[in-house]
Amino acid sequence: MPELPEVEVVRRGLASWVRGRTITGAEVLDPRSVRRHAPGPADLIGNLEGAVVADVVRRGKFLWLPLLESAPAHSGAADDVVPSFALMAHLGMSGQLLMEDSALPDEKHLKVRFTLSPARDSSGTEMPDELRFVDQRIFGGMFLTDLVPTPDGAPGGLSETGLPLVAAEAAHIARDPLDPAFSFDEFYRRLRLRRTGIKRALLDQGLISGVGNIYADESLWAARMHFARPTDTMRRADALRLVEAAREVMTRALAAGGTSFDSLYVNVNGASGYFSRSLNAYGREGLPCPRCEELGLHTLIRRDSFMNRSSYSCPVCQPRPRNGRW
Repeated sequence: MPELPEVEVVRRGLASWVRGRTITGAEVLDPRSVRRHAPGPADLIGNLEGAVVADVVRRGKFLWLPLLESAPAHSGAADDVVPSFALMAHLGMSGQLLMEDSALPDEKHLKVRFTLSPARDSSGTEMPDELRFVDQRIFGGMFLTDLVPTPDGAPGGLSETGLPLVAAEAAHIARDPLDPAFSFDEFYRRLRLRRTGIKRALLDQGLISGVGNIYADESLWAARMHFARPTDTMRRADALRLVEAAREVMTRALAAGGTSFDSLYVNVNGASGYFSRSLNAYGREGLPCPRCEELGLHTLIRRDSFMNRSSYSCPVCQPRPRNGRW
């Protein structure tokens, strides 16, 4: 499942390609990929044709395209008119949003196609005219949703315009560590009210969003903290160290284009990320802990079963607490 850095890589790519362009046509090749749009494929297509992409927004692992019903009569199409609805894109396990030229063959698992108005980049090169949603396993999907004001008046998520609007389906999602409006004080207050293990708390998208299994393990390793550390014993300095570790890990992952373990996750240009080469804990069972190795110790990363998944940690750097909660 793509996590925050992977979705942010896609958001940035999309913003540079589709913002301000008109959707001139839409085609649903597999209705299962728009199953969450209750009125059906024809309604989705009818609402999208002629709409202008005002922005591309991400909150946590949620991604949406705010839309204007039509292009304004003056220039600056997507800059000073408030969008009224959005196209939500859920990538699921294998969803890909790809920019392609219409002359290129369709991908094997192409599910939805959007044709965009002509546009050129800053160098004058013509941009691809199709946005394609490709999904091999069909766990992802697309649907239309309303935009609602954010309770705190801050931007709905990371975007180019910073409008204080959030997709209705993402309104319950907490802000993520890379969001400028993220409040550590609010996060810490709510964290101390929990009686659970710290990794379970990190995976709770209502408490802090965008952190999945991979980056939870990497953040905990960086913060030298075991995943079963009870949340109600977390001191403020501990929680701050963990949030800063998560922010640093995700920033490095962004610079590497995200984490890709196979060909299913790619950015809008079809390229895979390579942060998996820099992982310190996740997926490294039986391999030396990089930090211990620097100290001349030969400590091996261990794997524990956790919430029907796996959790990876160093038994020396991240000692298990006696009162741990899984």
